[in-house]
This record gives sequence, structure tokens and C-alpha cells, in this order.
Amino acid sequence: MQLQNYYWYFKSALPERICDDIIKYSLSKNESMARTGGYDNKKLNEDEIRNLKNKRNSDVVWLNEGWIYKELQPYIHKANKNAGWNFEWDRSESCQFTKYKHNQYYDWHCDSWAKPYDKPNSPDNGKIRKLSMTCQLTDGSEYEGGELEFDFRNYDPNMRDEFKHLKQAKEILPKGSIIVFPSFVYHRVKPVTKGTRYSLVMWNLGYPFK
Repeated sequence: MQLQNYYWYFKSALPERICDDIIKYSLSKNESMARTGGYDNKKLNEDEIRNLKNKRNSDVVWLNEGWIYKELQPYIHKANKNAGWNFEWDRSESCQFTKYKHNQYYDWHCDSWAKPYDKPNSPDNGKIRKLSMTCQLTDGSEYEGGELEFDFRNYDPNMRDEFKHLKQAKEILPKGSIIVFPSFVYHRVKPVTKGTRYSLVMWNLGYPFK
């Protein structure tokens, strides 16, 4: 699929008060080690934990609060239209509050996969992730490192010369900024070197592309 826009952003869209409310509420919940596909819903042994942290090292809290969806979903609709993607989607998964502390990161990955969800009793059944959203809950001045980067070739950068086709999404550094992108686009969060980076991620589902 050819894209004219690999992401669409809204600078300082979410009021600071709401960002702070999300952080405060999320930090009051039990956090867990972030996982990737293949490590979900299972007890991990030491080798599996080590392998997972080589790919992704952060802490997350899962949220399903309606007021958060109400604040963020309009931006996903607007980005989908303004960027010219016009993907058909009708549902958002649970929000993921993510905390990146010193030396934590998420290496190159994309959020979607080839096979739709196989969940017969779930509204997710038969659907795939189509649009991903990240909301910056901390201002870029509050931490160092932790850059969000995209590979605009939409190839796995681990397999090629990654340095020729990278783009840092510096537009979302201000607190409350929102970025939306197709879930099949490769991206990463580089290691945080100072401070803590808080963000909120939301994946939005629809039936597979025709």
C-alpha cells in the first residue's frame, strides 16, 4: 500500500490537565511488564523474559475508561480523513499507558499482523489493527532519549540499512501531542537516558483490507 502520509499529528491537542489526570489515574493501578506478540497470556520463564526485554523493556497499565476514549477517538477519525487513508474501522482496543524509565525502550516493530483476531465471542473477532495512536503525556523537556522514530520504507529496519530512511517524530514532543499512523508502519521508541517518558497508546480495529 502506497502512503502519502506515514503519520498525522496534532500538536499539544490534549490539555495538560487531562494528561496529568491520565498519569495520576494510571499510576494508581497495578502495572505489568510490557509484552509483545507470542508472549501474551502465559507465564514466562527466565529465558523468555530475557528475550522479551531484548525487544521491549517498559511497564504498562491497561485502561478501558470511557472518558479516555471520548477524548482521543475524535483525533483518530480526523487523522484518518486528513491524511487521506480513509481506513474503515469501528472499534478501539484497550488503551495502554506506558512508562519508559531509564534505559527502557521498544525496538523496531509494527503493531499489526497478517492474521485477523480469532476470538469467536469477542467484537474483535475477524478484525486487524488498522490505525495506531500515541499520545504524549509528558513534555519532551521532562526526559532525554525516548525518541519515537519511523521507518518510512515500511520495511523491517533490522534487516536493512536503517539510517537512510528514518524520521524522528519531533512534532509530538510537546505535552498532549497526538500522533496517528497506519498500524503496519514500522516504528520504535529509543532508550530513555534521563527522566521518565509517559505515553498512552491506542490501537483501532477494522476488518482486513480488501
